[in-house]
Amino acid sequence: MQFKMDENLPVELAGMFREAGHDAVTVLDQNLAGAKDSDIASVCTREGRAIATLDMDFADIRSYPPDAYPGLVVFRPSNQSREHVLRIGATPLDALTGTRLAG
Repeated sequence: MQFKMDENLPVELAGMFREAGHDAVTVLDQNLAGAKDSDIASVCTREGRAIATLDMDFADIRSYPPDAYPGLVVFRPSNQSREHVLRIGATPLDALTGTRLAG
């Protein structure tokens, strides 16, 4: 699968996704730091990438209807420390292999 990691996630998470066999880039890799959510969503759609983020705006199905995007992965950890986010971010990697997120 193809993913774009939002700037609010540790950059190391993209590396973990790549090690698991996914094509993962970060918003920072593409000079999109500070870009509006709608712009990031448009780039992801154009590239066929699922967005991975901590940003709850992407969980609003009125603004971002799931069937309009290649995938929306919104992490909601109780603790947003770097270490905790990396630990929970790695959790779905096995489940994502061969899974279709679109819609």
